[in-house]
Amino acid sequence: MIKPLSYVEKIQPYIPGKPIKEVEREIGIKGCIKLASNENPVGPSPEVINAIKDFLSKPVELGRYPEGSGYELKNALCELFLKKGIQLSHDEIILGNGSNELLDIAVRTYIGPGDEAIMAQPSFVVYSMSVIAQGGIACEVPLKDYRHNLEEMLKKVTDKTKIIFIANPNNPTGTINYKKEFGEFMKAIPDNILVIIDEAYYEYVREPDYPDSLEYFKDGRDILILRTFSKAYGLASLRIGYGIAKKEIITEINKIRQPFNTNTIAQIAAEIAVKDDEHLKKVIEINENGKKYLYSELDKISEIKYIPTQTNFIYIILPDKMSSKEVFDTLLIQGVIVRPVGPAEIRVTIGLPDENKAFISAFKKIFGG
Repeated sequence: MIKPLSYVEKIQPYIPGKPIKEVEREIGIKGCIKLASNENPVGPSPEVINAIKDFLSKPVELGRYPEGSGYELKNALCELFLKKGIQLSHDEIILGNGSNELLDIAVRTYIGPGDEAIMAQPSFVVYSMSVIAQGGIACEVPLKDYRHNLEEMLKKVTDKTKIIFIANPNNPTGTINYKKEFGEFMKAIPDNILVIIDEAYYEYVREPDYPDSLEYFKDGRDILILRTFSKAYGLASLRIGYGIAKKEIITEINKIRQPFNTNTIAQIAAEIAVKDDEHLKKVIEINENGKKYLYSELDKISEIKYIPTQTNFIYIILPDKMSSKEVFDTLLIQGVIVRPVGPAEIRVTIGLPDENKAFISAFKKIFGG
């Protein structure tokens, strides 16, 4: 059998959260809830649904290729940022099949065999996967107090460093780095390194001291800001995200981007989604209420610890006596799907009120409280 490249053999495939139908088939029960993949439990705006239905009423359009440039969606994004006082042009925006694709494209643009990229550990696993797949070296720096250790990441910079990944908020811990420390970090980064700021959970952040990465973009820094429609906008199944960077960076990354990488329905849905402020406010409010409820219930369980979050999920640290696999399996039998993210850590998505209550009820059967 043909052998893959040696560095591809080193990659552990990404294992997504178990889907509801698969779990229901495996354990033979109905009504499972999935709190494993940080999906939006509310779903997209009703206006998005109406726009999709309208598109599907014109079947001939399904036989046509998408708008390759994503013109209308880029227009909508420019309008969104203009409301915030930031002027963007189309050639400073790139669309992707989720922000996941864009970080992979950026790696393929700038990383070759022997080049280095710096990232936190634990953080989004696709960073290291993409780097290793190019023959690059993934330099992982352990978190400090569950946040990116920016000082230690700076110490890892060498003349081989091409990319630094910062997930802010971080996945799986839900934590952020703050304005002052992030500013000091950016001052110390050489100009010939691309800093990729993954802001997949940007819309959920409520902390006033959250750094504005767009300031560095406006200053002309080599920075790529990634955001997605999969989380707060509820379009995970359509796979669409976007990146913001100066024209010169977008031009190079576009050379690697495949034509028609974002489909027409996804573009239409995202264009409508960014205009529906009321739906986004509703999503954030439901998340905040769910967060408060879960905090109050988890506080009653003395054996466990959780990390306050700026996202739509909570990172829970289990007692030494029980592994994350044991807790995952025990919850699964009760029809609750969570995500093991370490030997004694699980990540739980904040769901709708009934889903949150179902998780707490199942969790308390393990730990009491």
